[in-house]
Amino acid sequence: MTGEFAHDTSAFTQGLLYYDDALFESTGKYGQSRLRRVAPANHTVTREIQLPEDYFGEGLARVDDQLFWLTWHAGRAFVFDIHSFEQVGTRRYEGEGWGLTYDGRHLIMSDGSATLRVLDPGDFSVVRRIDVHDGGQAIDKLNELEYIDGEIWANIWYSDRIARIDPDTGAIVAWLDASTLRTALGDAASGANVLNGIAWDPDQGRIYLTGKYWPKTFTVAPPRGIAPAPDRP
Repeated sequence: MTGEFAHDTSAFTQGLLYYDDALFESTGKYGQSRLRRVAPANHTVTREIQLPEDYFGEGLARVDDQLFWLTWHAGRAFVFDIHSFEQVGTRRYEGEGWGLTYDGRHLIMSDGSATLRVLDPGDFSVVRRIDVHDGGQAIDKLNELEYIDGEIWANIWYSDRIARIDPDTGAIVAWLDASTLRTALGDAASGANVLNGIAWDPDQGRIYLTGKYWPKTFTVAPPRGIAPAPDRP
């Protein structure tokens, strides 16, 4: 752990990503599902919108200047302009929506099972599926996702572990134990729900981690072998 700052304890965190010196967070629960842009330095919310109360917000991913926001049971993803938060599109899919990330070409979606769907951002057609496993054991309850340096990182629902997944084979190449973060919450840990929220800042080489109703967001250094992006020209 390299640092920490305040996190909204009313946020049932579903998706988290870092872009342009800000964190973008989606939250869940009917009537409480919000999308917001947050300045990490002082946790100031600089822009926020809310879904209609009959939608339960889920995972979030950025594709260029657009944000894709999943819903849990509605089979619908909403697309927003990343700057204005104006809705610019809708995508449909079958089954539940949980976590979402982008590998630079395709979206990758979890639905609570051991299988990730690789999607065309244009129409959400399924390009292929990734069956996630640790040796011979299928690993389900895959939740929030983040694409980090050629790997898919996944929160495991009701676990303080994060799986690092090879996107080509579905094999888990390493596990990260984040239980020390829950310990670092101190007395506030009693009101905290599950670990859920991974955001990668490639320029600074740091990872943001938080959870549902957590009072803190933590920054951690990436494991050995994962390097910051080269300096921009």
